[in-house]
Amino acid sequence: MKRYSKLYWQYFKARLKVMMEYRVDFLLGVFSVFFIQGTSILFVSIVFDQIDSLHGWTYHQIMFIYAVALLGRSLEHIFFDNLWTIGFQYIRPGNFDRLLIRPVNVLFQLIAERVQQDGVGNLLIGLIVMFTAAPHVGIDWGFADILLLLLMIVSSSAIFLAVNLFLASFSFWMVDSLPIMVAVHGSSDFARYPMSIYGKGIRFVLTWIIPYGFTAFYPAAVFLDPDGFRQFAVISPIVAVVSLTIAYFVWNRGLRAFSSTGN
Repeated sequence: MKRYSKLYWQYFKARLKVMMEYRVDFLLGVFSVFFIQGTSILFVSIVFDQIDSLHGWTYHQIMFIYAVALLGRSLEHIFFDNLWTIGFQYIRPGNFDRLLIRPVNVLFQLIAERVQQDGVGNLLIGLIVMFTAAPHVGIDWGFADILLLLLMIVSSSAIFLAVNLFLASFSFWMVDSLPIMVAVHGSSDFARYPMSIYGKGIRFVLTWIIPYGFTAFYPAAVFLDPDGFRQFAVISPIVAVVSLTIAYFVWNRGLRAFSSTGN
């Protein structure tokens, strides 16, 4: 672990130097994501100008759910975004072979080779929304509550990572699974709203098939609706661990099945 920590720090410093060489590109990436997410929040605000609540959920409660999703996604976006490129940047052009011949874990190399500055935009707007919504959700925030919130955000990020790793692993069999990743990731937007507004079918899919419900609504429900969804909310860290275990298993199966595109 110590070796990999030092190695990741070297990768991180190298990537940071590259980003600082192109500061305008860095700032454009950050503010483009900031603008996109800000537009989505503005849309929700406009809707709530016309209504008092959505199925009993207030504006600040939904913004709190939104903030958990943004913060969880931002951590995954910053540090694990390279999984999206495995097909078209590594496997298809033959660059994945380069990772295989090094005496370092292949998945670690793939992750460490990129730090995505665009995720900083998600992080910034997530923090703004969180600090804006948290004082208005009826919680007397204590130290234990803050620790629990941080655990839920990390669990959210881990589930985003698990889903992406699971789907990225399909690239070992189909060269590039990016279209599947994009299609599935789009469903994560549903989890930014209370699950109670959806039918049983959608709730089942977002809870047990593609567990995006545990990236936003269920973690937030620990604080917002402890009686109705607490039984789901408290298992968010367990779902994260199980999801990562399954995803890593599929990754290893794909890695063993992989044959270079040059064969």
